Amino acid sequence: MAKLRILTVIALLTGVLATAGAQNLDMEGAQPVADGSRPMRGMTAESVESRFGTPDAKVAPVGDPPISRWEYKDFVVFFEYDRVIHAVSKRKQTS
Repeated sequence: MAKLRILTVIALLTGVLATAGAQNLDMEGAQPVADGSRPMRGMTAESVESRFGTPDAKVAPVGDPPISRWEYKDFVVFFEYDRVIHAVSKRKQTS
């Protein structure tokens, strides 16, 4: 019984310590947009390019599943295979 308590305490402490190193993502100035000004989840790469034009840059896929990104002037589109998984607005540069 004492071993079970010790193992339980160790497991709980391990979980607490594992989450203590998490980082926060700075989303200051980010606004959700659903007005068609950027691609929506599930769109194909072909439909993104036909609607928004050729991107300024295409970054090659990385990882498994392969995640690639296309960079436009005002937003970045992330793809898994050939489908949009996320599109984010770029931050406005402050001088």
